[in-house]
Amino acid sequence: MKQNTAKKPAKTCYNHIGGKLGTLLLEEFIHKGWIAKENPEAKHFYITEDGIKGLTTLGIDVSKIQSEEI
Repeated sequence: MKQNTAKKPAKTCYNHIGGKLGTLLLEEFIHKGWIAKENPEAKHFYITEDGIKGLTTLGIDVSKIQSEEI
């Protein structure tokens, strides 16, 4: 079986992941309960306790993210 070797773009927007990859990550993190909003109308997400565990498992050091009032 021939493997698909086409490169998939991982776009950035103001030094953040954007494009389809950013959208898929956002959707999956919401689905997993790793990020959430205080309420549906809120603009910003926060990392949940499950998110801290999950992201840490992926090797992401969430201690580098400063806490903010959202």
